[in-house]
Amino acid sequence: MSRVGKVPITVPKGAEVSWRAPLFKVKGPKGELTVEVNPPCSIEIEGEVVRVSRPDDSRQSRMFQGLYRSLVGNAVVGVTEGYVKKLDIIGVGYKAEVQGKVLKLSVGYAFPKEVPIPEGLDVTMEKDTIVVSGVDKQQVGDLAAKIRNWRPPEPYKGKGVRYQGEYVRRKAGKSGVGGGAPGS
Repeated sequence: MSRVGKVPITVPKGAEVSWRAPLFKVKGPKGELTVEVNPPCSIEIEGEVVRVSRPDDSRQSRMFQGLYRSLVGNAVVGVTEGYVKKLDIIGVGYKAEVQGKVLKLSVGYAFPKEVPIPEGLDVTMEKDTIVVSGVDKQQVGDLAAKIRNWRPPEPYKGKGVRYQGEYVRRKAGKSGVGGGAPGS
């Protein structure tokens, strides 16, 4: 049984929801999002509660109910609270700056890498931290992953771009192995 799909979604004050098959629309203080809900699932709006229903207990219906419930819930949270991902830049000489709709990363390459910022997302800098924010959870996560992918943290010195709070397992270098020349 889908446990995620059964949980009702509470719509906070300040958000408006509407459903005309197959589009579910949410308007809130931070913006507007549309989620396409395909059959076999349907949406039931009762006051300030939204439920995703399914026609039967088949495996596919249960899967889609959980999927669409998550997508609709993410849209409601996105237009009311928004989503934020923070990335730390660690390394000597590593830096980033926002110039218009482009993020320029200087992370050890000969030339700065330019990451275009999609429409609807905001990227700001706080010291050595990149803050990606927006209403669409998928877009925020995707842009953060693209930024991190230019220089993921390496295990020897820990340099690179990492999510704030991410743990990087460190390895001992050559000197940490011990011993001398082989066969001595």
